Amino acid sequence: MKDSYESPLCSRYASARMQHIFSPDYKFLTWHRLWLSLAENEHALGLNVTAEQVEELRENLEVIDYEAAERYERELRHDVMAHIRAWGDHCPKARGIIHLGATSCFVDDNGDLIAYRDALRQVRSLLVNAVAALASFAEAQKDTPVLAYTHYQAAQPTTMGKRACMWIQDFMLDLERLDFELERLPFYGCKGATGTGASFLALFGGDAEKAMQLERSIARDMGFSSVLPICGQTYTRKIDSFLLNVLSGIAQSAAKMATDLRLMAHEKEFDEPFTSSQVGSSAMAYKRNPMRCERICSLARYVIADALNPAMTASTQWLERTLDDSANRRISMPEAFLAADAILSLVINVISGCTVYPGMMERHLRDELPFLATENILMRAVELGGDRQELHEVIREYSVETARRMKETGCANDLEAKLLADSRFGLTPEAIEELLDVRKFVGMAPRQVEEYLNGEVYPMLNANSGCIGSDERSEIKC
Repeated sequence: MKDSYESPLCSRYASARMQHIFSPDYKFLTWHRLWLSLAENEHALGLNVTAEQVEELRENLEVIDYEAAERYERELRHDVMAHIRAWGDHCPKARGIIHLGATSCFVDDNGDLIAYRDALRQVRSLLVNAVAALASFAEAQKDTPVLAYTHYQAAQPTTMGKRACMWIQDFMLDLERLDFELERLPFYGCKGATGTGASFLALFGGDAEKAMQLERSIARDMGFSSVLPICGQTYTRKIDSFLLNVLSGIAQSAAKMATDLRLMAHEKEFDEPFTSSQVGSSAMAYKRNPMRCERICSLARYVIADALNPAMTASTQWLERTLDDSANRRISMPEAFLAADAILSLVINVISGCTVYPGMMERHLRDELPFLATENILMRAVELGGDRQELHEVIREYSVETARRMKETGCANDLEAKLLADSRFGLTPEAIEELLDVRKFVGMAPRQVEEYLNGEVYPMLNANSGCIGSDERSEIKC
């Protein structure tokens, strides 16, 4: 029996690694690490915290008594106090100094920032791997001509590799923003009830330097190089908004890519990975729906919308703090990271196992190339002695008539044959074939791919070679 709700982000989409970062075990072990660091540094700075008490906390660091914590919370209606009591039961010597001088945000806010930092690192690893997969794809397809579109109407050709580089560039911009936020992410510190540090100043008998040293030392223990200098009881919720804007950007890039691939799948130019026993439709057995790309778009929409939550929270905080952020943050922040993790795992999966169909791409190009080549044909005919104005009008009439017949009857594009048969153009089959060579229409696309990959993408990948292939992806279920 499964008679209670469970988040699909955990049961279907996100990786085990990302789920662990937002798990109760991770959260409460982080709280214990913070309390241990607080006690250890208070002892080092001369407060009445003994080495024996610190050692007891260290020996019981990984003891999380959920049953006792739940019992205490039913009584106290306060989750932090409940866990202080529960851990104190296992650390009787240290019970009286756990959380000394701190307010709940010491573990809540610092713990959240630690989780967000580790989650950002997981997202970063996946993002680098997504770029690596796309770079391999772009390299392999740099010379593959494909019909390009503007307004979803046929335009000048490009190459499949160049199109992939458009996706890569978006993800590279996302990586820049992620690194900016990750490098600047501060530790909340030990700020007390209203952010003034009054409780710690009192503990140290008015010695402000020791109070500030305590904060810096705990930050260092937790792996942070900076501490937020100003805050109320909580750190500014603008930080949450900045982080989810990064995830929203990644979601936007992934949805753009996945949407392009869905359009290409409709044109039969692309297939995402499809197993031999996979069912595309319960009714139409022949179908191969681009369901993984559709899922990317679906989850991306969720992340993009979710980014509004911390923006609204940041804008509605009252004075030094209000608790209307808490319930929202417990849901909106973890789920954004879980969804981003799932999105990037899908991007890697789709690009690494996809199939492209150059034959179909060539077919679509052949349908449109006679129209696209008319300017080149006109110039060649003028070189052979034709009247530019007269031939321009002839081409226009032939083109309009051909396009009408193609739409009305579904016939093939016979503009090439019309122009070849008209003696006013003086063209030969060999000349027409040369003028319709698709390589003449892709411009600098192959070179742009090479220069972009070699100039920007590969240097980034080389600098991050240690994390390529190391991502822990969720199983792609359905």
